[in-house]
Amino acid sequence: MSDTAPTSRSSKSGLLARIATHSAAWSERWFPNTLVFALLTVAVVAIAALCIGASPATVSSVFGNGFWDLIPFTMQMAMVAIGGYVVATSRPISRVITKFAQLPKTPRGAVAMVATVSLLTALLNWGFSLIFSALLVRRLAERDSLRMDYRAASAAAYLGLGGSWALGLSSSAAQLQANPASIPKSLLPITGVIPFRETIFTWQSLLVAAAIVVVCVIIAFFSAPRGELARTATDLSIDPHDPIEDDPPRSRPGEWLEYSPILTVVVVALVGGWAVQQFAGQDPIVAISGLNTYNLLFLALGLLLHWRPRRFLAAVTKAVPATGGVLIQFPFYAGIAAIMTKADDGSGHTLSHYLASAFTSVGSPGLFPLLIGGYSVILGFLIPSGGGKWIIEAPYVMQSASDVGVNLGWTVQIYNAAEALPNLINPFWMLPLLGVLSLKARDIVGYTFLYLVVLLPVVLGLLTLLSPTLAYHPPVQP
Repeated sequence: MSDTAPTSRSSKSGLLARIATHSAAWSERWFPNTLVFALLTVAVVAIAALCIGASPATVSSVFGNGFWDLIPFTMQMAMVAIGGYVVATSRPISRVITKFAQLPKTPRGAVAMVATVSLLTALLNWGFSLIFSALLVRRLAERDSLRMDYRAASAAAYLGLGGSWALGLSSSAAQLQANPASIPKSLLPITGVIPFRETIFTWQSLLVAAAIVVVCVIIAFFSAPRGELARTATDLSIDPHDPIEDDPPRSRPGEWLEYSPILTVVVVALVGGWAVQQFAGQDPIVAISGLNTYNLLFLALGLLLHWRPRRFLAAVTKAVPATGGVLIQFPFYAGIAAIMTKADDGSGHTLSHYLASAFTSVGSPGLFPLLIGGYSVILGFLIPSGGGKWIIEAPYVMQSASDVGVNLGWTVQIYNAAEALPNLINPFWMLPLLGVLSLKARDIVGYTFLYLVVLLPVVLGLLTLLSPTLAYHPPVQP
């Protein structure tokens, strides 16, 4: 009896992995670039606006006028990715990673540690989490005697993007709602300004984040293959050694300041003095909720950790490609939001109004979290952009939340917690991680699919159960 039980469990796990692998292969073959989804959404929304009675001139006018509404927010989100990458790739952080890599004593312990680090650092900055965790996996893989499964550890490194990031400080939706200057004018009357105290810092949101961390670490530990079943980096023909490149020698006198820390010290001192004034003059939670404050602190930290301007600039240059999707897609999302909220049918009713009415008619305060959470999960697979997708969803989701009496801050968190889950099987945000790890999406999706299967009912269940603990308040205007 004891001899057959492990085989049964192994076959079940193998079935899940095979299903996930086939799903990833299918999506890689048939799913176009995410920009195509953004363009397709523009077309669908424009046609829908025409169908409700908006004129072609109105639709094209509001689209063009709203196209650039998100430029400040677009730049801010790009800087989130750059700041996180720059900090994670600095030499002092590399030494921290090396020390972390010496801690685990067992392969499963190593995978569980990667999961913990990924989930917790993502609450601070998703870009930092992605690169820091990937580099940690490579350092762990250098320990041949550990025989850690490289695929399972790499999947664990991605958990921050698929589990906790949207409940942390770099949450696109929470940051946007806390910054009135970033919210499109058409959206502000519907949502109002919602500070962090009513979104990511509520005890309900912190409880959901804690549950995600605990569940994921448990899965990471027990799903990691051991012994002969484990496939190390060497087994996959991957060399995990990634030594830090030395600075190229100076070739001309004009490069002296590029290698000198003098300017770094001056700039960091200026930012430090400014930060002291910011945090001393207002509530620290309000201060950190400003995206400009958040990004400036990360960039200053990155500059300090790289010490020399030349190293800092090199790190920024390597980080920029990861922001391409954000830079080109967010303006289209702004145009979509403009069509939905401004192109009316002649009687003042917009597409957003009709969608909100549809959600209100089938929803109730009790079912609303489940309905909106499930909807966000599905849409998240097609539009893998937390901030861009929120601009599309917010007009009708927040209006329907007001209609049924669900707390608006909690509605943002319903979106955040559910929106992150599709990232576990969508290859879009995996690309920076996979590049560092020298893997393909199909190598890790068998594991990330397992996390999705377990997390989906846990997260949606908690969102539904906790919703009645928060009272509804009308939108607060700045």
